[in-house]
Amino acid sequence: MSAPRIPSMKLLMGFEAAARLGSFSRAAEELHVTQSAISHQVQQLEEQLMQPLFRRAGRGVELTVAGEVLLRSVQRSLSVLRSGVERIGTYLDPGLVSLVCPAPLLRGWLQPRLPRLHALLPGLSLVLSVDESARFVDEIDVDIAISNRPLLQLGLQELPLLQDEWLLVADAGTAQKLGRIPQAQQHLHADVVCLEESFTAEDTAPLFLGPLAAFRKRAIYDDVRLVLDAVLAAQGIACLPSLLVEGSVASGQLQVLPGYPRLPGSTWWLSGVSGPARSDMVSQVFQWLGAQGTPR
Repeated sequence: MSAPRIPSMKLLMGFEAAARLGSFSRAAEELHVTQSAISHQVQQLEEQLMQPLFRRAGRGVELTVAGEVLLRSVQRSLSVLRSGVERIGTYLDPGLVSLVCPAPLLRGWLQPRLPRLHALLPGLSLVLSVDESARFVDEIDVDIAISNRPLLQLGLQELPLLQDEWLLVADAGTAQKLGRIPQAQQHLHADVVCLEESFTAEDTAPLFLGPLAAFRKRAIYDDVRLVLDAVLAAQGIACLPSLLVEGSVASGQLQVLPGYPRLPGSTWWLSGVSGPARSDMVSQVFQWLGAQGTPR
């Protein structure tokens, strides 16, 4: 069975306007054509589909069941087309740079540095995404990616950017209180908030099986950013990535608890095209990021 013929975009757009506005005359005004042109387009569309799409309703029109089904499909298609056109326009902006970065690293390490980047590159329009599934660097969606492993994609230059580590931190008040108490008794004066995966992860499990084993688990989360929020709200101490808490420690909101081990964390990698980038701005942002990444 052959695929049905798809009506022309002109007919579909005339139909969509008439259906959305409930009036051939208002659709004609919106599309800058005559009312008879809209009527003729709808008639042609109905003949091609062999289905009535409208019925008269007072001084206007309303959709038949077939018209309602078609309208939903046409509006979805037009939305995709408009989005594509907008993306093309945005892509042509020479200041646009699309960067994918995991949310904890973006929040704790990159976000505080962005004012310096924008001061250096005032024409920059930065698109930031935390969608880690969008790891494929191309010339449409992603210019630069930061991830916890090399992407191993052909045509990329990839370099280790940062070495993270896990720290035990507390809000300033809790840290001051615990500082007056021997470490062996600190579990009697504070709780732990933590990630669920921390109990079994190779990096952090030794801490929870050892120095933190006696602490009561006050709350267990599946998002490290929520753990950070809980610590900032003085809900307990927590083992968190150093790059996530960097700004909070620098501002004095959080303090690193002495006497507890600092555990190796992720190595973060920077990836971008190895040849000429899509624009000079992409190259400048890549170079700037590489210069920020002093391995720890």
